[in-house]
Formats: sequence, C-alpha cells, structure tokens
Amino acid sequence: MLRTATPGGGLSCWAPRLPTSSGIFHLCLTFWLGQVGLLQGHSQCLDHGPPFQPSPPLEFCSHYEAFGRCDQHKDYLLATRYSVVMDFFDLRGHKLCGSYIKDILCQECSPYADRLDDAENAQMDLWDLPDFCSDYCSEFHSNCRSAFSLLTNDRRLHGSHEKDGAHFFHPLNLPDEDYWFPNVLRNDHLNRNLGMVAEDHRGCLQLCLTEVANGLKNPVSMVHAGDGTHRFFVAEQVGVVWVYLPDGSRLEQPFLDLKNIVLTTPWVGDERGFLGLAFHPKFHRNRKFYIYYSCLGKKKVEKIRISEMKVSRADANKADPKSERVILEIDEPASNHNGGQILFGVDGYLYIFTGDGGQAGDPFGRFGNAQNKSSLLGKVLRIDVNGAGADGRPYRVPPDNPFVAEPGAHPEVYAYGVRNMWRCAVDRGDPVTRRGRGRIFCGDVGQNRFEEIDIIVKGGNYGWRAKEGFECYDRKLCHNASWVGDILPIYAYGHAVGKSVTGGYVYRGCESPNLNGLYIFGDFVSGRLMALQEDRRTKKWKKRDICLGNTASCAFPGLISTYSKFIISFAEDEAGELYFLATAYPSAYAPQGSIYKFVDPSRRAPPGKCKYEPLPVKTKSKRVQFRPLAQTVLDLLKERSEKAARKLSSVTLAFSPDRASSQKGPSKKPASPLGRRKALQRPGEKKRASVSSPGPQGKRKRSPKPCRGRGQQSAQMKGAGRRLPPPSLSRWLTRGRARGEPPRRCC
Repeated sequence: MLRTATPGGGLSCWAPRLPTSSGIFHLCLTFWLGQVGLLQGHSQCLDHGPPFQPSPPLEFCSHYEAFGRCDQHKDYLLATRYSVVMDFFDLRGHKLCGSYIKDILCQECSPYADRLDDAENAQMDLWDLPDFCSDYCSEFHSNCRSAFSLLTNDRRLHGSHEKDGAHFFHPLNLPDEDYWFPNVLRNDHLNRNLGMVAEDHRGCLQLCLTEVANGLKNPVSMVHAGDGTHRFFVAEQVGVVWVYLPDGSRLEQPFLDLKNIVLTTPWVGDERGFLGLAFHPKFHRNRKFYIYYSCLGKKKVEKIRISEMKVSRADANKADPKSERVILEIDEPASNHNGGQILFGVDGYLYIFTGDGGQAGDPFGRFGNAQNKSSLLGKVLRIDVNGAGADGRPYRVPPDNPFVAEPGAHPEVYAYGVRNMWRCAVDRGDPVTRRGRGRIFCGDVGQNRFEEIDIIVKGGNYGWRAKEGFECYDRKLCHNASWVGDILPIYAYGHAVGKSVTGGYVYRGCESPNLNGLYIFGDFVSGRLMALQEDRRTKKWKKRDICLGNTASCAFPGLISTYSKFIISFAEDEAGELYFLATAYPSAYAPQGSIYKFVDPSRRAPPGKCKYEPLPVKTKSKRVQFRPLAQTVLDLLKERSEKAARKLSSVTLAFSPDRASSQKGPSKKPASPLGRRKALQRPGEKKRASVSSPGPQGKRKRSPKPCRGRGQQSAQMKGAGRRLPPPSLSRWLTRGRARGEPPRRCC
C-alpha cells in the first residue's frame, strides 16, 4: 500500500499536551483544573484565538468552510501537505487511506482543534494526532496502519500500531467523548450555536475585554476625528483632552487643557465639568471640533457652553487655545442634569442634548422645562454650524427643524420631553446592507424608578416629566386630555437593575462579527453591562445581559474579565470597534479611570479582513507607552496553578523520606545536596532520570524520551534503504504554521 520510500521524519507534533515528567505536577494540575475549570465550553484554535468564518470558502477542508480556524491560505497549505503525503502511497493506498489522511490533516481547521488535540494550554508539550472515536480509530488501524510513519514521530504509536486496535486506540483516547472525531461533526449539543456569542446557563452573553488605557480622571468621552489617522481623543471631566495613537501610546502633552475654565469639583457624583467633544465631519479640511462644558458666567451664574475650536496649524495634536468661538450658552438653574452629549448626525448637523435644569421632578414652571418648547433645557437641539444665521446667531437653524414655524418655540428644538440624556450615539448601519444607518440612540437617566433607552425622532416628545420610562410620573399631567402622545422607550429597566443608565453604541465593527447589530450599554451605579437585540419582524428589542469574569471564555492572550465598576461612557474607534470608559472612584480628580475594549471570544473575523493602514501624523510631543494594570485571565490562571503547585510541593516535601529521616534524630546523616535538590525540585522541572507518572486523569503513563529531529532517521528506516522526499517537500511534512504564529516545541 505504501511505496518503498518513506520520509525520514513524520508530520511534526500536532498540539500541546501536559508534561508528565513529574507526578506532583500532574496531581497539582488535576486539582487546578478541577478548581478553575480551565477553558470549558468554548471553541479555541491551535493559535489560542477564537475561530472564524473563512472568506472565501475553503476548497480542501470543506467540512469547515462555514466556521473554523483556517483561511484560504491555510487550506491551500493543508492541500499541499496532503498531496506530498499521498505521493508515498500506491493506487490501492490512495483508495483506502486518502480520506483518513485528509480527515486528520483537516482537523487543524476544526473550531474544536484545541479539544481534538487536547491542546487547551499553551504551556503543554506537543502531541501528534487528534482523538478519534473508537470505531473510526479501529478502521484506521485496520486499513492504514502503515501510514503512521508519515503522520507521527511518536515512538509509542510507532510501536502500538503493530499491535491490536485496542492498544493503538488507548493513547488517542480523549477523556471528553463529546470531542471525539468524527462524531463531533454531528454533535448537535456542541454545534447548535457554533459561532454565536457564547451564553451561560442564564442566557448571559459571555464577552471579554482588553485594557486600552488607565490612570485617567473620570474619562467622560472618547471620540475619533474621522481623518484616517485612527487616533482617539479622551476627555477628562476636569477639562483635559488626551491624544492616543494607534499603537496604544499616549502623547505626553494634552490636546486641550481647559482646567482653568471648566467648572467642576472633587465631590463624588458632581455632574458638572467637561462633558462633550465632537469633531466636524470635514475635520480633515477645516480642523474644527466642538466642546460642551460647564462654566461660570457673569455674576457667577452657572452655564453650559457649546464652543467651536480649531486644531493648531503648527501641531496636528494640539488645539489652538485662542480659537474658541462660543456657539451657544444656556443658564443652568441647578448644578445637576447638565446633559453633555454633542454629535454630528449623518445629515451633517450638530445635535446637542441638554438636561432639564436639575433638581427633582423638573419643578420649573407649570409643565417643567422639558415640556416647555420655549426653553432650551430638557431638549435635543439641532443646528447647522457651517454658517451664521440671519439674526446674528453664530449658527443657522436647519429649515426642516420641526418647530421652526411654531409660535413661542425655539427653532433649534428637534425633540423634547428629555430628563437628562447621558450618552447618545449614531448608528453606522449594517456594514453590508446599511440598515439602521443614522439612527440616534440615547440613554435617558430616570428619577426614582426607571432608566430608559430611546431612539431620537424628529419632533418626538419623550414624555418627561409626565412619564418616566413606560409609567406615569406626574399623574395629573400624564392623564391631561390635551396631552399629545409621546415616544415610548425601546427599553426601560427598574432600579433593582441599576440607577443611572449610560447610553452606548450599536456595534458595527469588524473584529467581532457576532456582535453586529447589538446595542450595548451599561449602568453607572450598578456597573452592569447590557445589550439590546432587535427583532426585525416585530420591531421589538430584547434585553440581553453581558457577563464578564468567566475564566473559561476569556482564557486567551491579552484578555481580561474584570473592570472598574462605575461605567461613565461608551465609545467606538474609527474602525467601529466598541469600548467603554469606567472608573473605580467617581471623582473628577481621582486618576482611577480606565478604557476597555470589547472582545467576543466565540468568533473572530477572518485573518487580514480587519487590517487598516492609519494615515501618518507628525508628533512633536513625547509618547508615553501604555502599561496595563489589569491582570489577564491567563496570568490569573497561571498564578492559581503555581500557588496550588507550591502547596502540593510543600506537602510532598514534608512527607519525603529525606525529611522524615532527618527528623528522627541528630544521629542520622543529613540529606546530601543532591537529595535536597531532588526534594526541592519544582513541578515541571526536567529530571535526569526518566520517571513514569500517570497521564491526565491518571489514565496514561508516559516516559519522556528525547525528541528526534526532523532531519533524523531511525536506524530501522536507514536500514530499509527508503528514499527521502526532497528538502523542498520535507518542510510540508512538518506541521507548518501560518506566518506570525509562534513556533511549537517538539515532544
């Protein structure tokens, strides 16, 4: 079946497996896995990253053309390796073994590659073959036992394949039968939601985070300039704006510093300060941006001010402090409910979101500020900043604003009945269909009972103070016969869930395709993260909880599962990836704020799809390199395992023969330095002598043996006089890895 020639080395090792040179280590790791539940219940590829949907579809490993870990390039490499391996078979061997060889090679594309190869820990040693169902394994052994010299250099398998199928099957027996090939392909329990966002038993979405920035003083806003540089600008409540570059570093000098003008205090929960930042849609041409902040006017009257500024011509990372042009000022009757969001809609107009003026229940006037269209408080305003108005205003009023012709109403009013909308965002729309593009989502902070999420529509009345959420607040006003119907929230929640909503974004990024269309938001007080999912048929929105802290889902390099409690704001970068800003202590002067990026551990975009080339920007200020403070999940798991190993090692040391004999009396000889070295040997250290120890779950016994190099041949193969494949083809017989993937150790 095999031709007379065979390669000198087999395919290199397939995946990591636990080192078994120390029984203590094995026992310790078994304990650790039992305590931590490492990597249970999610897919993971051999490069320790989430799987993805390949584009274009695979041609060779077509079982995984819908979902897996191979792109077209990897598929081509596997097809090439298959061709080289099959060159050593005769026609009969092709018929008997071709499908088996293809199956084995293509397991590298499986979304469960880590399970099939038992490769769930990046610190494990290497193993050769995936784990098979017993009947499949027996058929393989019966038909293609001679193919093992091509597929593995594991000496145990070289010996066992000459024995009966049971001896051969034993080393390939993965304890978790759910992942045995090929039954895993038909396992409905595993594959029903494959590629979807992972959920726990309560239906909570399992997402993870990466830490992006820290040491910030109440970061209230993070925006990009839309100029192709992929910088993002982070505003602190005290009035300082910082520039972060695509490499994660921060410029040492701030973009803008208005600490001497902005009104705020160190009081916990003070709502005044620098509250909003937005860049003009044509910023790359006109260098204009807009700010929203609290300040003191004449006679120390508190105001909110919206101003236009420009970036310095001498430095693209510095605002021109002399360029401020006040667009609008509004008196604030109280120190709270200051609004603070400004943004540009897809229509190019500037939207301004003001609070109702403060105090409880909007007590200003007969109906309150929010219902009074002659007041600019409690409103969504829309203005055109691209020219001056005929009446001397530094802006124009769009002619299609809904109340332009209504007597007594401010023409700037676009929507009303707002209490204190905190954080609004424009939906970019579906990346393919553009569905949803231009919708403006807002979180409106409630009074005593409900928090709500709204979609802003022209001329809409959002109910306050007549309504709070879906319920009546001012019953007399709510049941007034002259009351005009209001716009209901798409979602509202009670104070058992949270007490201060922080509006978010609809995810439209590239890196986490599962999240497309989810509106993700949070609550400042409770620290809860939530999502809304739209039912396109009913137009209703379903609330989904987001859970972080699951070590199983987030055990990938660089991911964390903890965050500071107080969620201040959300943001998206120029590529559409989603972030949130939070602090451990909500004071404007406490440098405890951090920025986190969302990551879906269940699925990623195909490699290379989300790459972009930022336009270069000259920097005159020094760069401060980012130093993460949050502990990654992998570091946490490593720390726990080392702690458990130390405990177990100390117990073993306490009961070692050398220690026992040394405690019997001074007449005994002290332990030799060599004996002491052995006693203190840490789990996983290499020993001079080969020691047999149980494998995972105590089922396997292994004796570590020296690894045969790729170019070496056993004496048996040398004596056989078999030809070797040309050097150019031999490398395809090793387990080649895609460019950028870390090299694997052998044995």
